[in-house]
Order: sequence, then structure tokens, then C-alpha cells
Amino acid sequence: MTSIADSNSTEKQSLHPRNPHRFRYDFPALIKSCPALAPFVVRNKYQDESVDFANPEAVKMLNKAILIHFYGIQHWDIPANYLRPPIPGRADYIHYLADLLGSVNDNVIPIGKKITGLDVGIGANCVYPIIGHQSYGWRFVGSDIDPKAIQNAKRIVTANPVLTPFVECRLQTNPTAIFKGIMQANEKFDFTMCNPPFHASLAEATAGTQRKWQNLGRTSASQKETLNFGGQNAELWCEGGEKAFVTKMIEQSAQIGNQCFWFTSLVSKKTTLPFLYKALKKAKAFEIQTIEMAQGQKVSRMVAWTFLGTHQQKMWRQERWR
Repeated sequence: MTSIADSNSTEKQSLHPRNPHRFRYDFPALIKSCPALAPFVVRNKYQDESVDFANPEAVKMLNKAILIHFYGIQHWDIPANYLRPPIPGRADYIHYLADLLGSVNDNVIPIGKKITGLDVGIGANCVYPIIGHQSYGWRFVGSDIDPKAIQNAKRIVTANPVLTPFVECRLQTNPTAIFKGIMQANEKFDFTMCNPPFHASLAEATAGTQRKWQNLGRTSASQKETLNFGGQNAELWCEGGEKAFVTKMIEQSAQIGNQCFWFTSLVSKKTTLPFLYKALKKAKAFEIQTIEMAQGQKVSRMVAWTFLGTHQQKMWRQERWR
């Protein structure tokens, strides 16, 4: 919870106003918090301090420094070839989620351990629960189909006492189920969140990764390196891509509509939205919101839906948020 903005920093207006990563990275401050970052900091072609974003180890170390400096997470690591998420974009999702909760609570964001979220696909990095808890005090359950990812997320939670009582990691043993087997019958969640695999096939994921390498001015050394840069297969693609995944999420959410206030998911492709709106109408969602988010050149959006009617929402707020 430390600000590292300085008078020379350029604010990134596209990021959420409460996002502490709106400003250019202050590398001296980050290195002071995490000295191991120092060897990875170089001058880019504009002679600004940066890291080589084509180097997975550099990206991981930058993430580690950010999590230490801004969120007080002293012990964080991920296995090789697992997703190294850009922290600013992850923080944006959390802050827009907070606004979503506040929008139905007299514009007051509910904070503290009474608020519980489900992170569908927590991954090995555990980043969403870290940001959500350290920013708003929320509790989290994180689910994943990958045992190694869950094992590492648990390791992060256990190693950081500020997280241990507030984050629980659960393995989803049924890859066709999103909520069943994770959300227990007597549990209620104030929101669910998900950053779904948006590629529809391994070939599409490979092509997307190759484009990333080209944008970074690099050519990957091998096909294996290309496939593994920035995530495991399950993190990058699924049959039918994000359209199929989120549609399935909508269908399954209708079965537990009274156990969660807001279901949400990131949607990368604008062309996916009409299919999701059709699925939401079929599922009889009471209210739908689409919130646009932008991180630099990349535009994404959060789609949120609820099955709770006006009276049910009022009762939910009174019982859980007050």
C-alpha cells in the first residue's frame, strides 16, 4: 500500500482511478523493496528504465517486486512456464468489481471480511485474491482444475500470514463443472470473477503467443518455448474459447442464482458479447452490466449478471454488507 508515483511520472488515464499502477514504474523504489529486481532493469530504446518483457524471469521478478512494494506480499513465486500476469490489468478488474458492488449499495463499496469472492481459475499466481484482500479486506475462495497451480497458490497463501485466514484454494476435480464441487450448498458469495482462456484451440493460442513475441521484437527460440511462454495450455485455451467457456458459466450460474450476488467474467473479444447476451437472456438473468476496461492499447470488458431481484438484493445487502 505504498505509492511510488513521482513528479516525473506519466499517469495512465486508461486505468481505473484507484489503480495504484497508473503511473510509470519507479524502479529505484521497486528495487529498494525487492533488491533481486536490480539485475533485470535495463534502459529501453527511449532510454527509460524498464525490464525485458520478453524475458519470463524478468517479468516474474517485476511482479514479485510489485507485490512486495504495493501489497506487502513478501513471499511469492510461481513454477516455470505458468502465467505471469500483468499486475496493473489484474488490479483494474478488482477495482471495477468494487465499483460494481458499490453501485448497488448507495455508491458505498462494501469492504472487509464479510465480503467473499470466488476466483474461478486462481492459477499458480494467486494474484486476484492478493489484490482484492490487500485493497479491500475481502475474503476469497480460489478454484482451479490444475493440481500444481492449486498447490502453488496454497503455498503463497500459507507463506504470507496476511493472506492465510482470508484465502482458501480448492481443486476443481471435474473439468466440466465451474461452480459445482467448489461452491458448497450452504455458501454464499458476493461475487465471482474469472479471466477465462480466450483462445479456442492450441493452434490459435500458439499464434497469439507468437504475435506477442513479435510485438516484443523477438523470435521465440523453439516451438516448445513459444507454447509455454506466459502460461500453461489450460490457462490460454479451451474448446470453443471464451465464448464457449463463459456461456457454460452463465448456464451453470443459473442453477445457483440465489447463492451469489454478482457473477462476472472478463471478455477479451467484443464479438463474443452478442452470444453472451443471448445466453443471459435465456438464463433469465435479472440484470446485466458490461463495463469496459482499457490497459494501454488493449481493451477488455467485464460482463456482470445477477439473478437476484430488487427485493432479494436489498435483503442480501442488509444481511451481509451492513
